Amino acid sequence: MTTPRPAELSAAEARRIALRAQGFLGTPDRKAGVRGILRHLGAVQLDTISVLARSHELVPYARLGAVGRRTVEDAYWKPAASGPAPAQPHAFEYWSHAACILPIEEWPHFAFRRRAYRGRPHWNHELPDGAYDQVIKQLRAEGPLTATELGGAKHTSEWWDWSGTKVAVERALMYGEVVCVERRGWKRVYDLAERAVPEDLLHDELDDTECLRRLVRLAGQSLGVGTRADIADYHRLKGEQVDSVIADSGLVPVTVEGWGKPAWADPAALQTPPRGRHRTTLLSPFDSLIWERARTERLFGFTHRLEAYVPKPKRVHGYFAMPVLAGGRLVGRVDPAREGRTLVARQVTLDGPKAVPAVAQALIEAAGWVDCTNVRVERVDAPGLREPLAMELTRALA
Repeated sequence: MTTPRPAELSAAEARRIALRAQGFLGTPDRKAGVRGILRHLGAVQLDTISVLARSHELVPYARLGAVGRRTVEDAYWKPAASGPAPAQPHAFEYWSHAACILPIEEWPHFAFRRRAYRGRPHWNHELPDGAYDQVIKQLRAEGPLTATELGGAKHTSEWWDWSGTKVAVERALMYGEVVCVERRGWKRVYDLAERAVPEDLLHDELDDTECLRRLVRLAGQSLGVGTRADIADYHRLKGEQVDSVIADSGLVPVTVEGWGKPAWADPAALQTPPRGRHRTTLLSPFDSLIWERARTERLFGFTHRLEAYVPKPKRVHGYFAMPVLAGGRLVGRVDPAREGRTLVARQVTLDGPKAVPAVAQALIEAAGWVDCTNVRVERVDAPGLREPLAMELTRALA
């Protein structure tokens, strides 16, 4: 029997497939809204940094435009009733690419990770005797609570100095006995999994192979096309875990011009050429389109690094530099801030004069989304482009 030759993709075809898979090419499904975006991507990363908004808000905004921020939070966390049946949750928070919001139907497929956490021989924090049982008992009696409401999140103001209660509830979260059912003022709100997860999903019956096969397939669908490293990184799997299931995942082998490594694609993504309107937008540094630096360089020829944790004198592009996507390419960066009702572009990097209108458009739309009525540019890396950018902004705001 002859093995079929892998499909051959040009670099441009691979980029368009990736953009469509991530929701940036073609008409967005506005009826499905934020919940549709979550299910389409399979994971939306959470992060503490908030500049224009938090990253989990920026992700649907980047794809749908100016969706209300309260609408975003409700879409993730507010259960919805359908007929006489009890309201069902749409999402849960767990460790995937990082701390992520995940579709509730994927709960069974993270059984492999819950089992791995239960089998860990050591932890970074000591668990006081009785603390775990006390947390479970209190949640059972009182319902959803934050760590503070359970008895205190920290011993001191240091972020790492967890209390015994916080250690216990986080361990219960990793084991799957407790679930984060929402974020309230950025604090996790915990509840028992037996209450928060629908009964038909509340099990660890799937073996590791079935869990991994599902997550590899989902990663391939969400990426459109990716290398072994790309697919592994999406849900932070090990390379050997990907190798063990990829032949049975439903993904198909492809070669991509200039990539230098084997790749796999979602067969559905290969059936129809990716066409449609390209989105112009600012991207969160934690957006799944640009999670993996090597992949971002392969797809876009664009080197991206979050500099929030880099000492200020060593930053090149700014604290929270947001790449600008336009025409299917990354054409610049903006390091934003807010001062009252002014969106401040502290630093702007442009990929030449042709990027000016796109960057101005992205800034204007972002300003309107966060209720700013003005945009001020402080610094442009190419001084000759400062005046054209200012003129474009003035024209758009007029």
